[in-house]
Amino acid sequence: MGEKKSPEQERESLKQKEAKENSAGNLNDAFQRGSSGSLFDLVGSMSWKVTGLIILFLIIGFIVAAFLLN
Repeated sequence: MGEKKSPEQERESLKQKEAKENSAGNLNDAFQRGSSGSLFDLVGSMSWKVTGLIILFLIIGFIVAAFLLN
């Protein structure tokens, strides 16, 4: 006998499956949700690598701006 998933678990399962199969479209969806949703939705729908790259670019941009404005 199989386990019955709650609607929330089923949605999360479908979201993760779609993220693995269509990563480029998923990034666009993440930015669309991020513009109207929370930061958690934006980061949660991207992979940890993409999230790390965004954080790295923000840090590098801050350092470059600090040097250029001094």
